Amino acid sequence: MPHKVQLILHADTCILIHAKPDIYLHPPKAELTTLWIMFKAFIFIIQLLCELAPFKLSRKYIIAHLGSTMTATYYRPRAASANFLPAISTMAASYKGHYPLNVLRQSLMMPWRPSTYYKVACVVPTMASFTTNAPGHTEARSAQIPSNRTMLFTRYSPQDWYESNQTNYKESESSRHSAERLRVDTVRLIQNKENITKKIQFETSKNLGERVNDILFWKSELAHETEQIIGETNSLLEVKKRLERALTETEGPLQVSQECLYHREKRIGIDLVHDGVEKQLLKEVECTKSCQERMRRHLNRATAQLILNRGSQHELEQDIGDKNTAYRIDGKCHQLRNTSDGISYYRGVDRMDATISVPESWAKYTDNNILRSQSERAASTQLRYDIENLLNSTSSEMWNQFNTLNVSFTNRISEIAEAKNKLQTHLAKTLQVIFQTELTIESIKRAIRDKEAPLKVAQTRLDERTRRPNVELCRDAVQILLVNEVRELDNTIQTLQQRLKDAEDTLQMLVHTKSTLEYDLSVKANSLFIDQEKCMGMRKGFPSTPRLVGYT
Repeated sequence: MPHKVQLILHADTCILIHAKPDIYLHPPKAELTTLWIMFKAFIFIIQLLCELAPFKLSRKYIIAHLGSTMTATYYRPRAASANFLPAISTMAASYKGHYPLNVLRQSLMMPWRPSTYYKVACVVPTMASFTTNAPGHTEARSAQIPSNRTMLFTRYSPQDWYESNQTNYKESESSRHSAERLRVDTVRLIQNKENITKKIQFETSKNLGERVNDILFWKSELAHETEQIIGETNSLLEVKKRLERALTETEGPLQVSQECLYHREKRIGIDLVHDGVEKQLLKEVECTKSCQERMRRHLNRATAQLILNRGSQHELEQDIGDKNTAYRIDGKCHQLRNTSDGISYYRGVDRMDATISVPESWAKYTDNNILRSQSERAASTQLRYDIENLLNSTSSEMWNQFNTLNVSFTNRISEIAEAKNKLQTHLAKTLQVIFQTELTIESIKRAIRDKEAPLKVAQTRLDERTRRPNVELCRDAVQILLVNEVRELDNTIQTLQQRLKDAEDTLQMLVHTKSTLEYDLSVKANSLFIDQEKCMGMRKGFPSTPRLVGYT
C-alpha cells in the first residue's frame, strides 16, 4: 500500500509532511533544487504505483489516512495549558486568555479562507514517458494540482468547529462559575471578617468599659480613704496643737508653785515651818513636771505619726493622680469609634509591652495603699485617744493638786487668822467667794464655748441648704427649725454673755472688797501676808480646765 503524504508548496519553501503529522521537513533555499528533483521522482513513483494497483486511490481515502491536519498547520506543536481553569485574579491579567487561540492566530496570518476544513486533494498519478532534457537526466511530469490557488490551506471539519465552540462555551461557563464562586466566597469571607472585627472591637470596648469602672471604683475608694486620712491628720494635728498649748500652759502653774516656795522662804521666825502647804507645793511641782514629761513624749509620738500619715496621704494622692490619668486615657479609648478623629496607624505598637503589672498586682497595689492608710489612721486615732486621755488626766491631776494646795493654803490661812477679828474672817470668806466666782466665770465661759459648736453646725446646715438647686430650695420644716435653732442659740449665747458680764462685775466688786480688806489687814503678820497675799494671789491665775486641755 502506497504511503500517503501531504504537500504544502510555498513561493520559496516547500514542506513535505509524512503521514504522521509530527514529522516536518523544512529545507532551506540552498537545497530547494535537490528537494524539487526528489519530489518529482516521488510523484513519478506514486503514479507508477497507482497504475499498477488494482484500485485507485481516491481523495477521500487518502485524507482519511492522513488524519487531522491541524498540527500540520503550524511549525511546532501547540503548547498545552498548565491548568484547566484560567488564573483567578483581579488584575488585568485575568481578562486575558489563559492560552492563545491558535486558529485565530493562523487566520490572522493567512488570507481569507472558509472556516470549514478543506480536504487535501489527492493526485492520482499516471504513467508518462520520460523526456530527456539533458544527458543522463529524465524529467518527470508535473503533479496535477486540483485548485487554482498557489498554496494549499489547512481546513477543519464541522465536527471540529462544533467541538471548538462547545469547548469555548464550557470554558466560558466554567470561568464564570469559578468567578461566581470566588465572588460569593469573597463576599462571605468579607462578611465573616467584618463580623469578627466588630465582635473583637465590641469585646475590647466592653473590657475598656469594665476597666474604666474598675478604675472609677478604686479611685472613689482612694478618694474616700484620702479624705479620711486627711481628716485624721488634721484631727491629730489639732490634738497636737492642743497638746503643745497645754504643755505651754503648764509652765505658768509650775512657775507659780516655785515662786510660792521662794516667797515662803521669806517667812520669819517660828512661822518658817515645814507645814502642809509647803509639802503640797513640792508635790505640785513634782506633779507638774511629771505631766510635762508625759506631754513631751506624746508630742514626739504625734510628730512621728503625722509624718507617717502624710506619707500614706502622699501615696494615696499619687495613686489617685495615676488613676485619674488612667481613667482619662481609658475613657478616651472607650469613646473612640471608627469615625472618631485622631485615630491613626501606629506600626509595631502591638509588639511593644511596656506594662509593669497585671490586674491582680494592680488591684493589690491600691489595696495595700488603702490598708496602710487605714492602719496609720487606726494608729493615729489611738494616739489621739491617748493624748485626749493624757490631757484629761493631767488636767485632772493638776486641778486636784491645785485644789488640794488651795485647801492647804486656806486651812493655813485660817489657822493663822483664827485668832484674828471678824475682819480677818470676812477677808477669808471674801477670798473663798472670789475663788467660787472665778469658777462660775469659767463655767459660764465654758458654757458659751460649748454653744459655739452647735451654733456652727446649725449655721453650716443653713449655709449648705442654700446650695440646693431650683425648686429643691424649699422652706420646709427643717429650714424653719434650723432658723429657730440658730436664733435660740444666739439668744442663749447673749444671755450667757450677759451673765458672764454680771459675774465679772461681781468678781470685780469682790476684788475691790478684798483689796479694801487687805488694806485694812496690811498690818497683819508677814506669814499671813505671804500665804494669803502673795501665794494665793499668784495662784488665782491658775489655768482653767479648757486651757489645761489645750482648747484656748
